[in-house]
Amino acid sequence: MKLTPMLPPDDDLDRIMAVMVRAFDVKFGEAWNRKQVSDAMLFGHCRYGLIGSDGAEPDEPTQDAVGFFLARRIIDEEELLLFAIHPDHRRKGLGHALLTRMLDEARAAGMVRIYLEMRRDNPADALYAAHGFRAIGLRRGYYRSPDGSRIDAISQELVLQD
Repeated sequence: MKLTPMLPPDDDLDRIMAVMVRAFDVKFGEAWNRKQVSDAMLFGHCRYGLIGSDGAEPDEPTQDAVGFFLARRIIDEEELLLFAIHPDHRRKGLGHALLTRMLDEARAAGMVRIYLEMRRDNPADALYAAHGFRAIGLRRGYYRSPDGSRIDAISQELVLQD
């Protein structure tokens, strides 16, 4: 876990962006650009994690990442801002491993709740449900597709401790 009010190393930003451009379908406009990611990290309440194809966090600059998360902490709650696994590495348990690590780190830091927001019909819903997230709200028409149609966003919550 990296939680510092500074930019992550360029190689980590490169890894995040390499996954981002492949993992998020451009038609939904969910991907962030490099500046948005680096700006989020400057606030100091954000953290990120990477996962390699072997399930471990890449520890050498030459190792590729196949997944990442970006989360923001506010007092004793956390919001999962971005979560992605490269399409070539999905359905191998890496999403479960990365989300488990993220949640374990949040628990260890004393977080009591995790929130996320996702597009309705996002296939990642099954992953989040398997980890105990539940829908708590709906933002109608939050996302816009290229054809101009609107897609709802589902707000979800996971209670880590009461």
